[in-house]
Amino acid sequence: MTRIAPTEPPYESQIAAALERIMPPGVLPLVLFRTMAKSPRVFARMFAGALLDKGPLALRQREIVIDRTTARLGCEYEWGVHITFFAERAGFTPEQAAATVTGASDAACWSPDEQTLIALVDDLVDRRTIGDATWRSLTAHFDEAQILEAIALVGCYHTISFLCRGLELPLESYAARFPR
Repeated sequence: MTRIAPTEPPYESQIAAALERIMPPGVLPLVLFRTMAKSPRVFARMFAGALLDKGPLALRQREIVIDRTTARLGCEYEWGVHITFFAERAGFTPEQAAATVTGASDAACWSPDEQTLIALVDDLVDRRTIGDATWRSLTAHFDEAQILEAIALVGCYHTISFLCRGLELPLESYAARFPR
């Protein structure tokens, strides 16, 4: 059970409107979102800083960064939600989805630019900086706006992972699970 009980309907009007905008039709709001709704200020800031809109990275690139970040931080909750909602749209094979959790940054299932994104995540999670080799590869494959977006995604999903793990959120029943 989560450490803070999620908000139950009826929701405040602003929260209800945000949940309706965020969630796919017919899908109940995520436990994460309903829990964060206990603090309307944090809830609003979380979505004000969201990076799931169209940005300088392609959907596939964005999802590689998010999935690798949440997996490396042991956040099965958020990884599973993203794999469930976005992996197919991002064109991930089952092998690639699993490789976000268990694969090396240079796994053969990824293209060179995708390997670079995974190396970026691994550098930031492991060393909280970007190594010179990773930086050279980043600048060979991505422009400055894309690099900044990728770094911001790692930071954003680091926070999301801390929230999910710190609150001990129960996994969504329909969400993917880490490969064993």
